[in-house]
Amino acid sequence: MNQLFVDNLTVIDFAYLDHQRGLVGESWIVDVVLAGELDEQGMVFDFGSVKRTIKQVIDERVDHRLVIPTGQPGIQIQQQGDVSVVEWPLADGSVITHRSPAEAILALDGSQVVPSAVSALLERELRAVLPANVIGIDVILREEEIDGPYYHYVHGLKKHLGNCQRIAHGHRSRIQITRDNIRDHDLERHWAREWQDIYIGTEDDITARFVEEEISYLTFSYEANQGEFSLTMPQQRVYLMDTDTTVELIAAHLANQCKQQHPDDEIRVKAFEGVGKGAIAAR
Repeated sequence: MNQLFVDNLTVIDFAYLDHQRGLVGESWIVDVVLAGELDEQGMVFDFGSVKRTIKQVIDERVDHRLVIPTGQPGIQIQQQGDVSVVEWPLADGSVITHRSPAEAILALDGSQVVPSAVSALLERELRAVLPANVIGIDVILREEEIDGPYYHYVHGLKKHLGNCQRIAHGHRSRIQITRDNIRDHDLERHWAREWQDIYIGTEDDITARFVEEEISYLTFSYEANQGEFSLTMPQQRVYLMDTDTTVELIAAHLANQCKQQHPDDEIRVKAFEGVGKGAIAAR
């Protein structure tokens, strides 16, 4: 059997719902193996074509979406025309409510969002668009190997013209902080703890604050070019910024916070947005 592999084809940046952890940002690296007969060119599939075709399917089906495991007890998904409303009770008694255009979510069979379940979905989708000589496909999803602190965060960028405008997409991101050109692992660990499984929200996007059953909630809402978005989160699972939450502004915010703690030191923050990209801020 002839096989063609493409490692590091792309990265899926998305968010998912977990009964314990709540709203979780994630980044999975995508590797692909195709098996099949050689075509008239002596190839299973042209490398350029495979990248474009598979990446298009991944971008359309999973990337920058909120993935919802429909087998989790208590979850409610309502379709109101082109709008999806999701209510998700968490183990601590709080509730997350998400409202968006339907294409911003992905309902996944099962009680947990795991790489094997998403791989199976993508493999089914890809079989429908790949050439007939491709008789086998394996999609391998894996986390980046990170030696050091990292955090999972979710956000939405209302001014973005692409899928980053979706109010609940996220990333698994490493963090590197130096003071006077020396790595400060204590500061890195502090922010990794502070932002573990966090929603980073913009204060100007808050449209409601309320308390229900002794739990404080914040509702974020905005209109973007894909439609209207809103997200209600337990306040303890939110970190607020007074700016938008682009990675450039996140890096600047972290640098400012570190500078306040260490005003006499030169601070440099390298904040990642998923795998292999991000922003640098120095103070």
